Amino acid sequence: MTTVHGLRTRTNASIISMLQRFSDIFVMFAGLYLLTHIHSQTFSSLWWLLFLTALTLFQMIGGITDFYRSWRGVSFATELQLILRNWALSILITAGLMSFIDAIEIDFKSYFLWFILVSVGFIFCRSAIRFLARMIRKLGYNTRNVAIVGNMPIGVTLANSFIRAPWMGLNVLGLYSDVANEVAEGSDENIEYCGNLEKLVSDAREGKIDKIYIAMAMSEEVSIRDLVVKLTDTTCSVMLIPDIFTFNVLQSRTEEINGVPVVPLFETPMNGMNMVLKRIEDIILSTCILLFISPVLLTIAVMVKITSPGPVIFRQIRYGMDGKPIMVWKFRSMSVMENGDKVIQATKGDLRITRIGRILRSTSLDELPQFINVLKGDMSIVGPRPHAVAHNEQYRTIIQGYMLRHKVKPGITGWAQINGWRGETDTLEKMEKRIEYDLAYIRDWSIALDLRIIFLTIFKGFISKTAY
Repeated sequence: MTTVHGLRTRTNASIISMLQRFSDIFVMFAGLYLLTHIHSQTFSSLWWLLFLTALTLFQMIGGITDFYRSWRGVSFATELQLILRNWALSILITAGLMSFIDAIEIDFKSYFLWFILVSVGFIFCRSAIRFLARMIRKLGYNTRNVAIVGNMPIGVTLANSFIRAPWMGLNVLGLYSDVANEVAEGSDENIEYCGNLEKLVSDAREGKIDKIYIAMAMSEEVSIRDLVVKLTDTTCSVMLIPDIFTFNVLQSRTEEINGVPVVPLFETPMNGMNMVLKRIEDIILSTCILLFISPVLLTIAVMVKITSPGPVIFRQIRYGMDGKPIMVWKFRSMSVMENGDKVIQATKGDLRITRIGRILRSTSLDELPQFINVLKGDMSIVGPRPHAVAHNEQYRTIIQGYMLRHKVKPGITGWAQINGWRGETDTLEKMEKRIEYDLAYIRDWSIALDLRIIFLTIFKGFISKTAY
């Protein structure tokens, strides 16, 4: 009975994966076919070449990003975000390749229209597939009975998430633990206590459980080993929830190196396709912004030069990505050029600040030349603000996780800044709060988050009562 149920589950999962692939191909073709009709053109061999190029790139990028995997337990917003990102990158590369073929005459508006048509199709088809999967699971197909083992809070949280999302098709049987009175502590759902670990093994052998999530502390290593050995005598899928969430982890996920499974604790999200997308974002936006603000840059440069002696641009050494030194550009706003082992942070009423510098610093206009740093590749538009080297050396020893902010490029604006944590950090608590937001940005990074921060910077990021 168990074998039949497991086979039925895998078969339906494969069918859903096939539906996703074929729907993606159909939507891309239908979008381009509709585009040719809008332009009153025949779908010739050149259009076939355009379609096949985009399709090949889309499938390649999908393989790199592991897109055609099981989306069970992943939010629909996350799925859509990834498919639209893959499609945007595919069409950008396709447009670049097709520009070398003179016979294909398609302008930016046509590519953009194709992008919109296919994006709408993706949203519709993926919504329909999710709805279909939900209906299948309601009929008892493609569902799994799961059990949580142990009394760690993360296990209770996982069980709650399954119960609140019935569309996932994961039926929570309950929690197993040798400590019955603590197992469901902190749960706001009706999670049943099913018994001790011996009862778990017994139920698993009888085919009552399909998946087991072990949420036990590292200190219980012996019990975990003994349990895993006993569960090898069952057909259950066994998942171990690593006890790593007591650490301030960044981008935690599982990897396999030469056949050995590893879990990175501190890792940058800026690798592979993410790094390419982030760089494209920076180049396009920084170029557009520099062209737009060029009159402002020229005006400020003249005002700095005529109001106080010294250079227009102040270059200061800061830590960049991976802690490597970079030279950050700013409009000079002080009468001094501090760039050594000791840098005194600006305070309210600081006599070192020039008249025009006070205006520039309070409005963040002194940081506009950093868009040149972005174009050079030293910085990003969005990221943790770069601190003076002296401040880095000071805080790295007293704030846990401080240097993790250098796992990405420093930015002109950031999550901490739009949440009010910019300017003078005259207390340790203020700097700790800034680091907290910086690390949250790295954990949750996405292109959408970057665009949100850039938009909010217009309203929240320029003026601050604590920027002196």
